[in-house]
Amino acid sequence: MEILLALLVGFMFGASVYLMLSRNWIRYLFGFIVIGNAVNLLLFAVGRVELGHPALVPEGLLAPEGPVANALPQALILTAIVIGFGLLAFALVLASRAWAEFETVDVDEMRVAEPREDAAREAEDE
Repeated sequence: MEILLALLVGFMFGASVYLMLSRNWIRYLFGFIVIGNAVNLLLFAVGRVELGHPALVPEGLLAPEGPVANALPQALILTAIVIGFGLLAFALVLASRAWAEFETVDVDEMRVAEPREDAAREAEDE
């Protein structure tokens, strides 16, 4: 099971890096979503996947006996999902605003603070 999760995490990281290296803002956003999910899956896999073993201490004992699931990575993943959703909502609003302002998804065309050299020369000639 851990081998399958490791392969899936590696594939997701590779796909997200490929998407994030694109100049397209929408592809970058999808890569950002995928890398967030890859990190969540990595945290889940690090917490040792134990099928059928709850993360509970039986009544009357101070420590669990036998194999148990680690609850800390699961709690971290739930927190990361909530934060990731908020960040995704913000990025979607930012992408929508960028489209309304520049009417393009190409990052190189959105250069306002640092215009291209040829555009700067045309502005100087005028």
